Amino acid sequence: MAFVEMKDVVKRYGNTISVDHLNLSIHEGEIFGLLGPNGAGKSTTINMMSGLMKLDQGSIIVDGISVEERPLDVKRLIGLVPQDLALYETMTAADNVTFFAKLYGLRGKLRKERVEEALEFVGLQDRAKETPATFSGGMKRRLNIACAIMHRPKLIIMDEPTVGIDPQSRNHILESVRTLNAMGSTIIYTSHYMEEVAAICDRVAIMEQGHVIACGTQQELRERVSSEEKIVIKTTQISAAVIDELKLHPQISNVSVNEDRIELYVSSSQQELQDILFICAKHNIIIQSLACEEPNLETLFLNLTGRKLRD
Repeated sequence: MAFVEMKDVVKRYGNTISVDHLNLSIHEGEIFGLLGPNGAGKSTTINMMSGLMKLDQGSIIVDGISVEERPLDVKRLIGLVPQDLALYETMTAADNVTFFAKLYGLRGKLRKERVEEALEFVGLQDRAKETPATFSGGMKRRLNIACAIMHRPKLIIMDEPTVGIDPQSRNHILESVRTLNAMGSTIIYTSHYMEEVAAICDRVAIMEQGHVIACGTQQELRERVSSEEKIVIKTTQISAAVIDELKLHPQISNVSVNEDRIELYVSSSQQELQDILFICAKHNIIIQSLACEEPNLETLFLNLTGRKLRD
């Protein structure tokens, strides 16, 4: 039996369907990625999973417990790192973690130990007596994680935990995810950063408009697009005419311009590469470099949705 099982889950906001008959199974002990653009339904899905939002239809089971029937019992199993920071700016870091420890019923010596443990885990033990108002964005995100893990939850849900932070803090959080998983927690990690999900997740579900449009291991997902390659052409001269002609080629798809690069997808054949070079030469495009990349999650997302993840 799956650790988390969602069956035909529906959530509506008025006439808008945010989550549309969603079916999802998450295994115990894995890092499971939910990938999708803003508005895909990721946050709504995890809010229902964690008992913060009622379902309109369907069922969610977490570790054998129904979220609809026993929401408090499910909440005790979960540590939620929300997309919007859940901190008290005028309370110290230690008091913030202590506040959430009290909500989970931790008392006395055990509560003090867990607060210290959580702050040490996120690297903030030396800032325990300072307030989040003095912290950087990355430090606030790490404190948010400390508040979510102090009760040693079986399931940790991280909703866009690296939004708006520096690369060093992002790397710290990704390493924390791996460590928490190695310590025994199942992790659900939502993001619209393709590279983060690719770096840490065992399995990935891609959401679009409230649906899961693909789900599996990264290898399984890559195999769905193994017939195409991404070609990146770097040049200082990009004209509308060359882009238009590349788009007209029957074996070239998803042509886009990214600063000084032309990015496109082709079937794996030498003939198409020759055609690309011919079209560029025809329009006097001087190629500085040309690289072929193997299919990845970005390729799959483009094939399924016709757009990039962060468009």
